[in-house]
Amino acid sequence: MELFDISVPLRPGMVVYPGDTPFHAERPRAIARGDAYNLTRLQISAHSGTHVDAPLHFIDGAPGVTDLPLTALIGPAYVVDATGISADIDAATLARLDVPSGVSRILFKTPNSRLWDLDDFSDKFFGVTADAAKVLVSRGVELVGIDYLSLAPASDPAPAHVVLLEAGVVVLEGVDLRAVEPGPYRLICLPLPIEGCDGAPARAVLLRD
Repeated sequence: MELFDISVPLRPGMVVYPGDTPFHAERPRAIARGDAYNLTRLQISAHSGTHVDAPLHFIDGAPGVTDLPLTALIGPAYVVDATGISADIDAATLARLDVPSGVSRILFKTPNSRLWDLDDFSDKFFGVTADAAKVLVSRGVELVGIDYLSLAPASDPAPAHVVLLEAGVVVLEGVDLRAVEPGPYRLICLPLPIEGCDGAPARAVLLRD
């Protein structure tokens, strides 16, 4: 069995979405300074790196990340080859992509993957539009992921998020699919169980026989 870690490492200086808290780590206790143990203090946004959005992220009063069903986060998934797109994934583009019927967890591999090589955030990423999100909901999709820090276009992030999150679809953002070929896998994605939070960083892996 092959295992692919599609998580983005959390580190100082990492790319974050504009407005998010930059990742910061400090060590108030250090063996090198004579302490009995090492202890790290973290400052982080709930939407840093590879992370999951809860409905509360765009819908006030909606469920938080601890209310997400783990069954949606673990199971068969399909990495869709969208590397040839030149615009956001709308309903028409979605119809042209090779998305097998009956797939309940979809990860879009897009030209966004190359953006992980940059040191700064880029708003030139491709996202999923609201009309495509409605199609995914109608297909019974449980989870949708993409290879940059937002599933929705930077120019209009709310509509697609609201469509998916209102329908109970888990949104997985910031996965690194550079080393992953399109096709079927098994996804294991576990966000940190932070009570009352609108999202959480996650460790996500794909398994393939």
